[in-house]
Amino acid sequence: MAKSKYYVVWAGRKPGIYTTWAECQKQTTGFSGARFKSFESKAEAEAAYAGEASERAAQASVRSAQGASVASSKASIITNSISVDVGSKGNPGIVEYKGVDTVTGEIIFAHPEIAKGTNNLGEFLAIVHALRWIEENKSDKIVYSDSQTAMLWVKNKAVNTNLARDKSTEEIWFLVDRALDWLRSRSSHAPIFKWNTAEWGEIKADYGRK
Repeated sequence: MAKSKYYVVWAGRKPGIYTTWAECQKQTTGFSGARFKSFESKAEAEAAYAGEASERAAQASVRSAQGASVASSKASIITNSISVDVGSKGNPGIVEYKGVDTVTGEIIFAHPEIAKGTNNLGEFLAIVHALRWIEENKSDKIVYSDSQTAMLWVKNKAVNTNLARDKSTEEIWFLVDRALDWLRSRSSHAPIFKWNTAEWGEIKADYGRK
């Protein structure tokens, strides 16, 4: 029998403690700045929820005295998350991507170089790979991407690119078609949020090739 979990939603449509992942998703999916986490026991969840409320009150007091700071904006990052990014050499050109732990930078998954593709298609594949990883591992993580275009493609379950389908692009089109099939076969998936590069700096999965 599956072990029960308790889900604390600190920032969502209706903050509180929920007993199912589906209920947690209702409060957080598509909610900008959503913050939530799972706990193994009700006592842990209640303590975390109450503790966060006290901590927020203290932080609010400090901010009112000191003013907004870079630290306060970094505090809004959802730490229970996967950050994804693409590395490309030319556009079109060689493409690779990876997903990392947003806090530690530890690589969770990485796809080796694809002979020819585009930056946006790589970003799209990275997001879908993260969503599949979350589902397969029954994780409650969310996904961060710095690509608004790729996020829109995931939302629409369709890509809009001029990259030709020919012998040189067979590999990436195979991966894109497979990713689209996966998306279209599901009515929901883990939340995806835009990485705020202006306030938080480069996304943790950045390849440093800019």
